[in-house]
Amino acid sequence: MTSTKPEKCDHPFAQFVRILARGKRGSRSLSEEEAYQAMTMIVNNQVDDVQLGAFLMLLRVKELVEDELIGFVKAVKDNVVFPQNLPAIELDLPCYAGKKKQLPWLLLSANLLAQNGVSVFIHGCSKYLQGRVFLNEVAAEINIPVCRSWEAVADKVSQTNFALLPLEIISPQLHRIIELRYHFGVRSPVHTLVRHLNPTNAKAVVQGIFHPGYLELHQNTAIKLGYENFAVLKGEGGEPERKPEAKTKMHMLVRGAPQIVEWPAMQAHRQEKLTTLALDELPKVWRDEAENQYGELAVIGTAAIGLMTIGRADDTTTAIEMARTMWDERAKDRWFE
Repeated sequence: MTSTKPEKCDHPFAQFVRILARGKRGSRSLSEEEAYQAMTMIVNNQVDDVQLGAFLMLLRVKELVEDELIGFVKAVKDNVVFPQNLPAIELDLPCYAGKKKQLPWLLLSANLLAQNGVSVFIHGCSKYLQGRVFLNEVAAEINIPVCRSWEAVADKVSQTNFALLPLEIISPQLHRIIELRYHFGVRSPVHTLVRHLNPTNAKAVVQGIFHPGYLELHQNTAIKLGYENFAVLKGEGGEPERKPEAKTKMHMLVRGAPQIVEWPAMQAHRQEKLTTLALDELPKVWRDEAENQYGELAVIGTAAIGLMTIGRADDTTTAIEMARTMWDERAKDRWFE
């Protein structure tokens, strides 16, 4: 009597790895539906770690395309529970890059906008990379409230027009993948995906990225996701923060219509890179206890981008003037209150 071993079938996720791994001639990008199915399995913990690593790095080498990014975002939105009863949010700021050359002045821009009636929601990750500071740890060090639940977000937005929530609360699985940067040595496509989460369905989204070659990808993705008000720029350190010394090209959606807007440089000289980030300088500059010309320009320039994206200003000159007036008239004794 001969015995036969039972035939092993491929793991259900193997089909998606196979599509990407068939070599130069046989490989192809995922369709939107395939990307949706793959990310659905990932966020529902139905994928082995070895498969996840192979999948993410194959995408990284191939480079993410529009259909894949759209499918991934839709899968997360359909499979991760986002809140339904929050106060209306005007501006979503995804912050996942971390800072190492300049302080995160965008935090002061958020406070400035919040003081002027703009509800701002920031989501980001905890430290996953040495040599950079991330907003969650910055906030904890300089007494900016970090929410630990959606209920806390609702309370903070109602009270102060501002809330910051870590990704680990929004999606523990996506947070875990972000932290795999330590093992991969490079970022994965999930770093691109999380910028499009907009978990509160905010009226407008401003994204910052590292590589200008991705500006059109993000703009086109925003169009297909149905965003009405959107902006993406090559931000300082990859965050949604204006670099005062550089001309800034911003890809936008204004009431759903694509535009490209160019902002002139705000200072003539190139800013010196910092070797250490003294985080306590942020509240000092806000309270007028320290002077930092670059920081003030970064705050004003970043706030101006927010104002233009939410539709409070129709052009760059008006937006800068509005933001500068807000800065000059800010309540210096109100620190995220």
